[in-house]
Amino acid sequence: MKIVQAQRTESTEWDYLTGNQQLKNPLVFVFANRFLLEDKSIIESIRQEFPYQDLVFGSTSGEIIGQNVTENSISVTAVEFEKSSFIVKRANILAHDKNAHALGIELINEIPKEDLKHVFVISEGSFVNGSSLIDGIESGIDDTIALTGGMCGDDARFEKTLASYQEDPKEGEVIAIGFYGVSLEISFASYGGWIPFGPERSITRSEGNILYELDNVPALDIYSKYLGDKAAELPQASLFYPLNVTATGKKHPVVRTILNIDKENNSMILAGDVPLNAQVQLMMASVDGIATGAYEAAKLAIKNRNQPADLAILVSCIGRKLVMDQRVEEEIEEVIEVIGQNASVSGFYSYGEMAPYQSERACELHNQTMTLTLISE
Repeated sequence: MKIVQAQRTESTEWDYLTGNQQLKNPLVFVFANRFLLEDKSIIESIRQEFPYQDLVFGSTSGEIIGQNVTENSISVTAVEFEKSSFIVKRANILAHDKNAHALGIELINEIPKEDLKHVFVISEGSFVNGSSLIDGIESGIDDTIALTGGMCGDDARFEKTLASYQEDPKEGEVIAIGFYGVSLEISFASYGGWIPFGPERSITRSEGNILYELDNVPALDIYSKYLGDKAAELPQASLFYPLNVTATGKKHPVVRTILNIDKENNSMILAGDVPLNAQVQLMMASVDGIATGAYEAAKLAIKNRNQPADLAILVSCIGRKLVMDQRVEEEIEEVIEVIGQNASVSGFYSYGEMAPYQSERACELHNQTMTLTLISE
């Protein structure tokens, strides 16, 4: 596996973390600030510097490349597989009346299943129900094939996100990458480090990813009461106090971030499903807790691997970045300490992370986690 990595800002030239060598038919990840992806001159610069066919774009809430976390930048990771192969497919949620489940089915049906090893997804992050998207994709693969990935970000603005494959970045895009190859080894893990607090409540009214009532009381009223003065800063303030959701019959809870609020009906729109009768608690975190969570995620990801990772794709939540603030690179350092200095590190801060729980194959949508996908040949 050959990997080339480079980064730039709007006002600087390309800075290569690796040698600037020509690659043969690489898979190219382009993670960047949304405003830069809307700039035609920037897109042209990317295409000129990386004149390849398989460019995958995603907007972020911060770019991860090497040991660094950057903002308002473009990070590019081009990967040439020597023994393995990949197939990339795209679909747009706006063409499916925002039905993420139907889109997921369409995407996975376009990906050949023979010798399929893994599926990695980069999704629109503003209005896609990540849980439904995962369910749609997993309906077309068996339980020997794992799914990981993330939902694009837009800093803490929550205005719109962009993604694309080959075409210029646009709203509503969902990208699925199928990886193939006997020699390909892919492992993954996801871990948070957040702590539940306060009383546990039951979801008494919800619809998909919209939460209306907890214990028969408008959910937004309860949440706003806990936030106090910070309630005026919703939905951004919710990144510091996500919800811990344990669905009936599920062994593990999932963390849910609030993407938006509707004051007219006192509801909250979350990144993934919030099932009826699920148990809910607020959560909080410390900088040390988040850094430890990243360390634990990395330990889980390398467990039982046969060889060191060549490429580590990190998807971490915007909420973690806001809590850690100036110390945000500490969680990247924790990951690198575990996986080793030889792995090329790429990734982004997101509005949602996709990965199964350790030792399981069914994928879940997570919020507020560090999620790793480790790849080697």
